[in-house]
Amino acid sequence: MPGRAPMPVHCDHDHQHCIDSALDEAERVCAREGARLTPLRRRVLEAVWQDHEAVKAYDLIDRLSSEDRTVKPPTVYRALDFLLEHGLIHRVESLNAFIGCARPSETHAFQVLICRRCGRTEEFERRDVAETLRAEAERHGFSAEHQIIEVKGLCPACRQEP
Repeated sequence: MPGRAPMPVHCDHDHQHCIDSALDEAERVCAREGARLTPLRRRVLEAVWQDHEAVKAYDLIDRLSSEDRTVKPPTVYRALDFLLEHGLIHRVESLNAFIGCARPSETHAFQVLICRRCGRTEEFERRDVAETLRAEAERHGFSAEHQIIEVKGLCPACRQEP
């Protein structure tokens, strides 16, 4: 959330606080933008925030379905489109998956660290990197509309494993 320090990957923390903060911020964003955070959209957002790993749409369908009720793919995709449109989640292109946005109230370039071993993700922002890329695009006569930087490697915990 705004002003929140990045969470170190694999640290012990109150993850329910992350989920609750994301849902509260989503309510504020939607109220400000005149959008409606329906119960299903809220459930999808909560499912995205269940852990600090990118989640695929079909995994969300499994998480949201129960023995007596199957959530249909178009329903989840519409909810994901809404959450993306309002900046509440990010799409991790290389994984075809989604993560919760740490700062949905702010316009920012999306930069993410992805652990190739455990799948943990962590959003961060380096404005100087984003600005350098924007300036370089302009130098080439290119009008940049959207930036996504994905960095794959090993998180601190996985680096220590044999």
